[in-house]
Amino acid sequence: MEIIFRIIGIALRHPWRMFGAYACTAGALVAYVMLPRYFGDAIDEISVAFDTGEYDKGAIFTIVLIIFALSAIRGLLSFFQTYLGEALSQFVSYDIRNSFYDHVQHMSFGFHDRHHTGNLMSRVITDVENIRMFINMGLIRTPYFVALFIAVAFLLLRMDWQLGLISISFMPIVALYSARTRLQMRRIWLVVQEKMAEMSTVMLENFSGVRVIKAFASEPYEEVKFDAKNLDVTSRYIEAEKLRASSTSFMLFTFLVAMGLILFFGGRRVIAGDMSPGDLGQFIFYLQILQMPVRMTGWLVNSYARATSAGERLFEILDYESPVKEVAGAREIPRTNGRVHFDNISFGYNGDKTVLTDIELEAEPGQVIALLGAPGSGKTSMVNLIPRFYDVTAGSITLDGIDIRDATLESLRRNIGIVQQDVFLFTTSVRENIAYGRVDASDEEIKSAAKVAQLDQFIESLPDGYETQVGERGSTLSGGQRQRMSIARAVLLDPPVLILDDSTSSVDAQTEDQIRTAMTSVMENRTTFVIAHRLNTVHRADVILVLKNGEVVERGTHQQLLALDGQYREIYELQLRPQEEVMREIEAPVLNDPASSSDS
Repeated sequence: MEIIFRIIGIALRHPWRMFGAYACTAGALVAYVMLPRYFGDAIDEISVAFDTGEYDKGAIFTIVLIIFALSAIRGLLSFFQTYLGEALSQFVSYDIRNSFYDHVQHMSFGFHDRHHTGNLMSRVITDVENIRMFINMGLIRTPYFVALFIAVAFLLLRMDWQLGLISISFMPIVALYSARTRLQMRRIWLVVQEKMAEMSTVMLENFSGVRVIKAFASEPYEEVKFDAKNLDVTSRYIEAEKLRASSTSFMLFTFLVAMGLILFFGGRRVIAGDMSPGDLGQFIFYLQILQMPVRMTGWLVNSYARATSAGERLFEILDYESPVKEVAGAREIPRTNGRVHFDNISFGYNGDKTVLTDIELEAEPGQVIALLGAPGSGKTSMVNLIPRFYDVTAGSITLDGIDIRDATLESLRRNIGIVQQDVFLFTTSVRENIAYGRVDASDEEIKSAAKVAQLDQFIESLPDGYETQVGERGSTLSGGQRQRMSIARAVLLDPPVLILDDSTSSVDAQTEDQIRTAMTSVMENRTTFVIAHRLNTVHRADVILVLKNGEVVERGTHQQLLALDGQYREIYELQLRPQEEVMREIEAPVLNDPASSSDS
């Protein structure tokens, strides 16, 4: 029940809609339970007319007017009850979606490492919809049906306690069966929602990776995989609906048994003259009203079961605390000079095996720090610690002498520009993609950043220039164009610290040279960390760190590390020296060209 109470607490943020719906519900209930009495009076008036041949027109007319008025009042109040209930459910959904979205936005990379996007999407769509249905169906209507049952049961007992006991004698059985069904359905719906999340994950990966699927002609394999997940979800839904249908059928059966007994015993009383036809008719009308809360019990049990399992999944995320969070009284740091100090830091993911061990580094403004090493050596992990995508497990990182854990995340990340190897572009205009980090940037600043990234001429050639829409994840651009747009985005931020994760890996040699030439001025007086795989990057670095198994095994300049004849020399011989030889081959014809000599 704790989860249900938490959902109710969210609904209480909109009290006037909630209590307005309850007020309309109460009014509609009163009008509804008064109707059978006047139907009974009408039957008695008609019965007298059949027996005597005389009838009171005024009395019948008055009864008809009262029935019409009560029906109109009930209809009007039911409309407002439905409207306010739906409005309340939509606002609760709005609040939960916003809270969920905002909470996930502030989670660290560690959270997203553990929770797949498809799973999160399923929770924020399917589970929120289940809670919305509960608010409208369960929270608003449950008090109505409970009050309706109590009021009608009281009136039945008051009219004839013996027939009244027969009418409600089956209710304890129905209540116990409903409670048992609710527990079973809660377990089933929890599984259903987990299976739905798995199916959403398969769909998301399929749609995102459609080019890979087509490249390998894997459509049949993907269809079989999705069919298995889809069938699993369908079978679980059928299982849940089977349980709900059995519950509804059992409740309807108990009602029909009660109705048959009332007709049998009540009919005998009318024949004996102990009860008027109008009283029996009134009793039957009340029993019909009593049928509604009995029949709706199955729907209510279903809505409570789905809301409980959905709330459990949603609150699991909403209650999750990010390991990377701002300390109390975190300070807003201004633009820094870019002096970064790794003070004997160590790091491991989720408390598992250590990824980085005892890293010590002092990076001065204007220096270029190149990180080399085999895949898995810790290069990316190291640079991810600077903007606090993850937190160190030991030691500290300072920016201009300020421990980055003491700074607000927003002000810290304003000082850091990142160009990642896997570029993500939004489905919007070129202008908005470049200005993503600075939405208030002027047109001149955006164009200047594009020029630095050697992207301005390409953008000007587009049909709509900077207003051209980029396809999903930048699908309408080449890899090099996406890379340069990411560089333009980082340049526009104008940060004192730059992190380049092999930022020229997707461009040709000519474009790479143009970008590096343009970036030279940008990197002045900035601390630049480069995960390098190219010879040019390594040659120009002030400090080269060679990482192996999370430790710095060598550091120094290109020439210093070559002289050591160690790990760096090995990387140079296998990876960098072939690049150098290719460059010499390209340059040789140029140097031997007579035309070139005469020009000089």
